Amino acid sequence: MTSAGPVDLSVNIGALRLKNPIIAASGTFGYGLEFAHHVDLNSIGGFVTKGLSLNPIQGSPAPRLCHTPSGMLNAVGLQNVGVRAFVAEKLPVLRKYDTPVLVNIFGYSLEEYGEVISVLEEAPGIAGYELNISCPNVKQGGIQFGSDPDMVFQVVGVARRAAANRPLWVKLSPLVTDIRVIVRAAQDAGADALTVANTYPAMSIDVKAHRSRLGCPTGGLSGPAIRPITLRLVWEAAKVAKVPIIGLGGIETVDDVLEYLSVGAMAVQVGTASFVDPSALAGLAAGLEREISRYKLQNIKALTEVLVPKLD
Repeated sequence: MTSAGPVDLSVNIGALRLKNPIIAASGTFGYGLEFAHHVDLNSIGGFVTKGLSLNPIQGSPAPRLCHTPSGMLNAVGLQNVGVRAFVAEKLPVLRKYDTPVLVNIFGYSLEEYGEVISVLEEAPGIAGYELNISCPNVKQGGIQFGSDPDMVFQVVGVARRAAANRPLWVKLSPLVTDIRVIVRAAQDAGADALTVANTYPAMSIDVKAHRSRLGCPTGGLSGPAIRPITLRLVWEAAKVAKVPIIGLGGIETVDDVLEYLSVGAMAVQVGTASFVDPSALAGLAAGLEREISRYKLQNIKALTEVLVPKLD
């Protein structure tokens, strides 16, 4: 261990440099502006906007959230203002902050993914894109883009050609037999980084009311309950990934962050914790700095090397 000194929390995710590895996850931080009065947006590594589609989407009926043991179900239904309204109304305000803004995008056909990025490519103030491939391909029987390596290769390829000027992250679905196959397909098609992973389909029933606790029958499970499952996915993905991995799933504490970093993640995204405590991201960044100082190290890389677990 080296002597104590200034702590450098910065990480490089491909060509994109973040001041620290704590990123607000898509769908849990709105467009960023909603949290600006709760947390200093300049104190976090970056944030990913809620998913944007070509046209506005009203989303699912209420209720959209419900608690579960050690987690939360959400069924927002990808509600968003549409990519053109985002560029006109939200993005000008976001440019005031010194924090990388990545835009999460989705579509229901290959063409839609390309069109959304094409609109965004003309707009300044965006650090990169995160591709949500956990959406059904309406032209191919509703099969998720992210569940089949050939479809992953196709949709990432379309996005890569459209995203000529900015980094492209791909948010993987956990609903796959072997995530390593999906990792190879995404990076071969041009992904600059991989977010592992999206939420898990789940449901909760109010037996007394004889209905789902959500406006839709099912939703996505997030929170601490999924962390051990996603941690394994990150570990598996890191075995074959040639691009950076961002871990996402159930992070609430600094130790949770360190778990992901120890198995191969370069950074993490924090989602459900922001619903519980809107200032959670800034607290994690500060806590991570204290942890590095405790080890008498200077940077994240050195800490990660110390923490690598002894696994068969």
